[in-house]
Amino acid sequence: MWSLLALVVLAITVVVAMNWAPDQPVQKLQDRWATAPSRFVSVNGMQVHVRDEGWAQDPVPVLLIHGTSSSLHTWERWAKDLKADHRVISFDLPGFGLTGPAPDNDYSIAAYLRFVQNLMDTLGVKKAIIAGNSLGGEIAWRFAAEMPLRVEKLILLDASGYDFKPQSVPVGFQIARIPILAWPMDFLLPKSTMEDSVRDVYGNPDKVTPELIERYTAMTVRAGNRAALRKRLRQLQAGEQAALIKDVRVPTLILWGGKDKLIPPEYAERFHQDIAGSKLIMFDELGHVPQEENPVVTLAAVKIFIQ
Repeated sequence: MWSLLALVVLAITVVVAMNWAPDQPVQKLQDRWATAPSRFVSVNGMQVHVRDEGWAQDPVPVLLIHGTSSSLHTWERWAKDLKADHRVISFDLPGFGLTGPAPDNDYSIAAYLRFVQNLMDTLGVKKAIIAGNSLGGEIAWRFAAEMPLRVEKLILLDASGYDFKPQSVPVGFQIARIPILAWPMDFLLPKSTMEDSVRDVYGNPDKVTPELIERYTAMTVRAGNRAALRKRLRQLQAGEQAALIKDVRVPTLILWGGKDKLIPPEYAERFHQDIAGSKLIMFDELGHVPQEENPVVTLAAVKIFIQ
């Protein structure tokens, strides 16, 4: 009996040792993930990770908003190209990336709208072309519906907003929803869990590289982000304001991955129907993060739309 118990304890010890990944302070991650032109801007009591690039005098900058558990890095290829002709602003939302958790633990869409408004004010942006992916897409269209005078054009990439029914949910999101796993989740992060989660949002999982897994892992273990994700998911009310989508009156481009299993393509059609005059482009081979999976082809459509 004692031998069996010893083996169990040994097995648990080995598993914990192999998957040990406690929170990391933001200062430890900055050298690798906040290189120039990154800077930190004070907004709503947070030090927000921002990249503000390109034509500084641009009267209508391009504002890029990432999705759940992502970061401004998802837009790097877009920003590199767009900054030749535009001012391009990307940033880490509260609860994600290097910005980290919100002091008030409010991760409602209303709180994110106030945050984006205050960030724009801080950066001196009166009006912007706003693009958003997933959660960032919901923030973008809600902003356009409620503050249309501050939005020149809108670009939605696999946006949330309806009470959608996923075909598949990344395993990391599934774990974050289970209260009993909350404490272990703050200290353990199996490499396979992160890899499976990222592969799940790509149309072609073979495009997921070790470098990509390293980045998503670093953003996950930023101090406070795992707890913030749990709080965000508890505050999630899918489809609560879907009726407002019809209030969007700015020119809108909808880009969608035909292989998106998290928010399937049928919801792209609903956005297209509900937003008058919108244009929809479906990328049959891409998944939930088309701007990251194939920045070249997605950006080509965007440049035509905004220029």
